[in-house]
Amino acid sequence: MTPSARVQAAIEILDEVIASALDDGPPADTIVQRYFKTRRYAGSKDRRAVRELVYRAIRRSGERPDSGREAMLGLADEDAELDALFDGSPHGPALREGDAGAPARLLPAWIQGELSQHVTSDEWPALLERAPLDLRANVARVSREDLLGRFEGAVATHHSPWGLRLPPDTRVDDHPAFVEGLVEVQDEGSQLIALACQPSNGLDMLDLCAGAGGKALALASAAPEARIIASDTNRARLAQLGPRADRAGAAIAVRLLDGGREAEQLADLNDHCDVVLVDAPCSGSGTWRRNPEGRWRLAPDRLDKLVSLQERLLDLAAPLVKPGGALVYATCSLLRREGADQAGNFLGRHSSWIGQDVGFDGGRPDGAGRLLSPAHDATDGFFVARFVRPC
Repeated sequence: MTPSARVQAAIEILDEVIASALDDGPPADTIVQRYFKTRRYAGSKDRRAVRELVYRAIRRSGERPDSGREAMLGLADEDAELDALFDGSPHGPALREGDAGAPARLLPAWIQGELSQHVTSDEWPALLERAPLDLRANVARVSREDLLGRFEGAVATHHSPWGLRLPPDTRVDDHPAFVEGLVEVQDEGSQLIALACQPSNGLDMLDLCAGAGGKALALASAAPEARIIASDTNRARLAQLGPRADRAGAAIAVRLLDGGREAEQLADLNDHCDVVLVDAPCSGSGTWRRNPEGRWRLAPDRLDKLVSLQERLLDLAAPLVKPGGALVYATCSLLRREGADQAGNFLGRHSSWIGQDVGFDGGRPDGAGRLLSPAHDATDGFFVARFVRPC
């Protein structure tokens, strides 16, 4: 591919990413992979160069551009060599002819007032920096120290006792330790949420919004003799847990729930669980460094719906906790309404419950919980709070 053809390819991919953001479709990395599956003529250098252009444009445009061309023109406004590639060549982009580029902005304007008080403007650039690759040791079968020497460039994570950190883009899916179930890919912040559950053998633990089961697997690794149930309403995501649990050698029960009938289907667990984890659906604002197009997917009305859903899930979870047990609430979000405000509102509705320290040293106190952020903790952004039901 010529340099101009690479720019045109990036424009076409960005058009798909923008459309997908509007329709809640697949993420950018899936779109990039799908684009090149039907374009075998593109070599590895071409694919790498196009991908870099796509993500540079996404990271630069906090507000969703109208088109991929507008996004790329924004980059060209700051890069004379790139600007020259809008040359009208047969496989390249059309001449500019006065077309305006998308303005540079880290975050959508409306979201700035929604951020936690801790996430000040000096922290915003870190929200879009490239993230490292974190692994979690399956400590039921191997120690972290035994694994560190098996991955080139690996260092121990600072806060999680289970984590290893590798350089970005390290490939691990064919590494023997991964194939053997000795490690899982999991950000250190996500590991700390499992740590906040204080997993211990003999406990009855429910991961209410388990998704593909990453945190349920972390709980099973730390407490292999605990009784763990993973539930969710998303069949496709929950189906991923079975093969992962088999690889890890973890015993996790699975419950697929029907939306709207969750309370009925979980009634046998009322007053039964030592720990209920509510890792609630959220804005994903804490993972924008991994999925920067997530800024284009979020809108005020969607945030309102997410906040309402989080509140409902917390109230669904509360009766499942036995007296003296704990409810752990977490979101991969840096937004106040999904974190400190949501936790404070829960304690307002359940005034006899007690907020408890989450049990790890990362993050900063934020209302009734703690906030992890990329700039402060070098993790994805998470809010986590732990509530104890009175005896």
